[in-house]
Amino acid sequence: MKTLISIAVAALTVAACGSPAPPAPPAPPAADQTAPAAAPAADNSQATPQADASEAAAYTPPQPQPVVSVYQDAPQAQPAPVEVAWAPPPMLVEPPPPPPSPQYVWTGGYWGWYGNWVWIHGAWAPPPQPRYHWVQPYYDHRGNNVVFVGGFWGAPNVSFVAPAIGISLTLAVAGPGVIPGPPPMGPEGVFVPAPPGSAFGIIVPAPIGTPPAVVTGAPPVVNVGMRVNSVVNNTNITNTTTTTTINNTVINNVTIVAPASATATHTAVNVSVPAQAHLAAAQTPVVRVMAPAPTSTKPVAPYVPGRSVSLPPPQTVHAEVPPQLARPQPAAAGERPAPEPNNAMRSNAMRPAAPPAEQHQSAAEAKQEAAAKQAQEKQEAAKQAQERQAAAKAEAAKQAEEKQAAAKEAAAKQAADKQAAAKAAADKQAEAKAEQEAAAKKKAADAAEAKKKAAEKAAAEKKTTPQ
Repeated sequence: MKTLISIAVAALTVAACGSPAPPAPPAPPAADQTAPAAAPAADNSQATPQADASEAAAYTPPQPQPVVSVYQDAPQAQPAPVEVAWAPPPMLVEPPPPPPSPQYVWTGGYWGWYGNWVWIHGAWAPPPQPRYHWVQPYYDHRGNNVVFVGGFWGAPNVSFVAPAIGISLTLAVAGPGVIPGPPPMGPEGVFVPAPPGSAFGIIVPAPIGTPPAVVTGAPPVVNVGMRVNSVVNNTNITNTTTTTTINNTVINNVTIVAPASATATHTAVNVSVPAQAHLAAAQTPVVRVMAPAPTSTKPVAPYVPGRSVSLPPPQTVHAEVPPQLARPQPAAAGERPAPEPNNAMRSNAMRPAAPPAEQHQSAAEAKQEAAAKQAQEKQEAAKQAQERQAAAKAEAAKQAEEKQAAAKEAAAKQAADKQAAAKAAADKQAEAKAEQEAAAKKKAADAAEAKKKAAEKAAAEKKTTPQ
């Protein structure tokens, strides 16, 4: 039975990657069969029983995948839920650049719905209004379908509300020429897409509010069984019979768990990784499937059913697979690979398992390879730190330059105002002096006229006076 399941998983993987005979999308479930929204952690902690390592599915490197990549003008309110007949593809690798400012928030990337699963490219963005916070996208496995709510900017004191139990949704219509992928494979409830390079259709149960990028550094999965458990601080969770509301959840880190039968490395996983979206996206991937940069910098509008959006053509992405996964060696019957140690809070904790003994790699070579990889990681970390320092220095210089320019502009304005005031005072003084001179001239003219009249009067009187 387990062998048949493995064959089915491999067949679905090939179909999702471009097989000429893809699986048809399943019919939508009846309204009374809709699954309830899962609670954050407790409902998602059930894992598939671990199979023997000898029965674990062999890893098949993913075929080239066409990806439509866009920037999105994220909405400032929770979008309406969309029901899709097939699972989103595995995550892509998208390491974020240094933030341009401490106030900026990393908003991606993740799979969103636009008539097909489209990669919403990540970006550093300032909140659109003061005190707004970024709300992660939401994926929920219900019946044979996926209920999806895209990421959005939440207003202060506004919390995410999961789609209600029994909500009636119309199954989303695929775009022209879109080939449906396999339905979600895994437990019902909230999930995130599988790690890069995983088999198509497999989902990873996770608590509400988990950034999808937390699985970036996890080994690919070839069977159901990986799950995400959260460590949550400063959280107020309210559960009712119809809705699940998460009030400004702050998830500092998560634990990723998987049995050896689920991973492509045939190695059990139990590691803690940072849940901040930009730190999660910066993890070192086991299989590198780089997200293509959008061909246009103009963001697309949020998805609205029935409203067409112009999308760019797809770009082909290729998976970079380590040699030990590209050419896997079957485990001997009855043997179980040793579990990988738990290196808490390290972005590269989930590295591929060491090559098996059949490859005749000595312990000294393995140690040397680990030391070289550690040195490379340190070098990359130092480079990133230098880039962040340079970006911060450039930002500080820019702010100082802007401040100096503003001060110079203020001084120039003050000088101009002072000069204008002096000119106005001078003009007023000149006007007053002119008025005084005019009044003096008038007074003198009036006095001369009066004197003349007095003289004429006196002369007239003298003529009329008898001698």
